[in-house]
Amino acid sequence: MPEIRDQLAESTQAQTIVIAIANQKGGVGKTTTAVNLATALAACGKRVLLIDLDPQGNASTGLGIARADRAHGAYQVLIEGKLSAETIHQSLVPNLDIIPASPDLIGADIELIELDRREYRLRDALTEAGLAHDFVLIDCPPSLSLLTLNAMVAAASVLVPLQCEFFALEGLSQLVKTIDRVKMHLNPELQIQGVVLTMFDRRSSLNEQVAADVREHFGAKVYETTIPRNVRVAEAPSYGKPALLYDIRCPGSQAYVMLASEVLRRELGQGALAPTTDGQELTGA
Repeated sequence: MPEIRDQLAESTQAQTIVIAIANQKGGVGKTTTAVNLATALAACGKRVLLIDLDPQGNASTGLGIARADRAHGAYQVLIEGKLSAETIHQSLVPNLDIIPASPDLIGADIELIELDRREYRLRDALTEAGLAHDFVLIDCPPSLSLLTLNAMVAAASVLVPLQCEFFALEGLSQLVKTIDRVKMHLNPELQIQGVVLTMFDRRSSLNEQVAADVREHFGAKVYETTIPRNVRVAEAPSYGKPALLYDIRCPGSQAYVMLASEVLRRELGQGALAPTTDGQELTGA
């Protein structure tokens, strides 16, 4: 994607930006957003680390990390309190690394209860590691747990994917309360980075109404980009690829390129990026 990188060639970034991608409701496109936003940022020339904190491991699958290769990952980072070369895996996307959801992660909540600084384990590990990445994206489980708390304590902000339906909107108010509590007691710097509307169908009056309600309540926090319902995006994980590798020309992939553009503008003050139809450089081809 040379035309994207050219616009960013002169940009500088002083420190790693850590963003938790979270929603306490499942099925809202959280992991899809984590994988494809990470891919789009990497395609823009940013060094990205995706941390899969969801025991289901869907982000790891979506980036082609086989289950046999996940013996060392997020579980070891949390329990041992440090990153190692074994826990960081290079993905099939240039500039994009991943700490996968290792098999033992499902029991981490129970084990963390007995550990010192149990809510700060991920934050301490990232601080000690001194990462060279520009962005760290954390894919959270769809629940409020010690895994989610670790992500929110480690992050500067939370990006919220929101499906355009009534129950998802109801869950958003619960998530906002959770973020406020974390900010009050554990991480005073935490804020909502943005809300992205997912699985959006312009033909649905309900979708339009939910989108209008969210924009009225959250204002500029809601991204202009909406992620449409798209079969190609849904198919991509079964091939172990982000949608941007599977079919960069599809509307869903193009939407994630535009979302990455908005994220860069908010975080770095950089200009808008034009979507591209050339996906070869994503795989180094």
